[in-house]
Amino acid sequence: MNSQWEAVIGLEIHTQLATKSKIFSGAATAYGAEPNTQACAVDLGLPGVLPVLNKDAVRKAVTFGLAIDAEIAPQSVFARKNYFYPDLPKGYQISQFELPIVGNGHLDIEVDGETKRIGITRAHLEEDAGKSLHEDFHGLTGIDLNRAGTPLLEIVSEPDMRSAKEAVAYMRKLHELVRYLEICDGNMQEGSFRCDANVSVRPKGQKEFGTRAEIKNINSFKFVEKAINHEIERQIDLIEGGGRVVQETRLYDANKDETRSMRSKEEANDYRYFPDPDLLPVLIEQSLKDEIRATLPELPEAKKQRFLEQYALDLESATTLTSSRELADFYESVASLSGGAAKLAANWLTGDVLGALNKASLEISDSPVSAERLAGLLKRIADNTISGKTAKQVFDKLWNGSASADEIIEQDGLVQITDTGAIEAIVDKVIAANPVPVEQYRAGKDKALMALVGQVMKETQGKASPGEVNKMLIEKLKV
Repeated sequence: MNSQWEAVIGLEIHTQLATKSKIFSGAATAYGAEPNTQACAVDLGLPGVLPVLNKDAVRKAVTFGLAIDAEIAPQSVFARKNYFYPDLPKGYQISQFELPIVGNGHLDIEVDGETKRIGITRAHLEEDAGKSLHEDFHGLTGIDLNRAGTPLLEIVSEPDMRSAKEAVAYMRKLHELVRYLEICDGNMQEGSFRCDANVSVRPKGQKEFGTRAEIKNINSFKFVEKAINHEIERQIDLIEGGGRVVQETRLYDANKDETRSMRSKEEANDYRYFPDPDLLPVLIEQSLKDEIRATLPELPEAKKQRFLEQYALDLESATTLTSSRELADFYESVASLSGGAAKLAANWLTGDVLGALNKASLEISDSPVSAERLAGLLKRIADNTISGKTAKQVFDKLWNGSASADEIIEQDGLVQITDTGAIEAIVDKVIAANPVPVEQYRAGKDKALMALVGQVMKETQGKASPGEVNKMLIEKLKV
């Protein structure tokens, strides 16, 4: 970005709450059903029906508010947000306007080694709309109302972010948090967690905000970064070219990597908000907040600090291992079951295990290698039964089979040679058979030593300790 300009970014995150039924009806919220099979009379807005508030949606909203140190409103009110769109059968959306359930809170992010606090203005409950489908209808639009009425918590940030990088860091942190709290599955491909980005630019040093454009419905971290960066450049180019930014809603086209105008940006009065006459105000008593607070899990930041202190991990490992509740739990199980090999467990999880999971597009919960089986492997590394190199062979077999590490080591005869006399005999044999690298090493070429180590490891079929071999060769090759 041009150094003379500063971006101002705020995000509105739409988080589908993981309730079994919808926010105002008993219809199921499960994803993937045949179109229009999970929309009842309430969701369809048929005459005479009345909404009934889902208590679990309220509890999940309060849970989130407590986790971000936010104000929980003692009384919140549902309002009707009026607009006409084919996937909104009632002609209005039930949302919250002046009195949302969650007030001011905050979330801390880390970017380039620095911590920054991002304010959260509010989080309000509302119902999701249906979905318009444009493919396979020969120029027509299909409407699927299965999603209509799914409970949403819309989380609105302050305009505190100054780059796309900060926006992605905030979005990732929020995604991590709602999954930790188990209030949302965070599945972005299914639309459970999606984002609108408000972007404006202003000359460096100016206090007043520029005119903002809103980019709607972005459903991946990569696209959020690309869309914001593109919009920043578009606005700067427009202003420097003598034009002006207009307040509007824009859509990000991932295929063309550009934003394009959808419609002029609506203001609150365009929606004609008024309290919904069918729904009573929601009263949150202190006893409910106390009850929910007592059930909050250890949150990501607190868990990361504990991992740093309890397991003496480096910051990068602790950050990675606490990036999801499931991964953190898996790590702690491995560290415990392996007899306290905490650093070894961290190295294997952040390296080989996550690498294999990424390659197979699997989550830690779907890992073919359980915590117990991985711990069994780490025990054999820690007690020098096998070398680190051999351990990688054993891990491959653990990944592709059901045997334990001990069974694989025994079946394949992989026990490390610990008899120094036996290793010494092989070292002597390798020195005698390889005069060229021996002379090269003695002439000061340290790399030649690795060739000799490799030959010894080959002779022992990888069963010797590389460290012991290295030490023995250096001793024997002294001039």
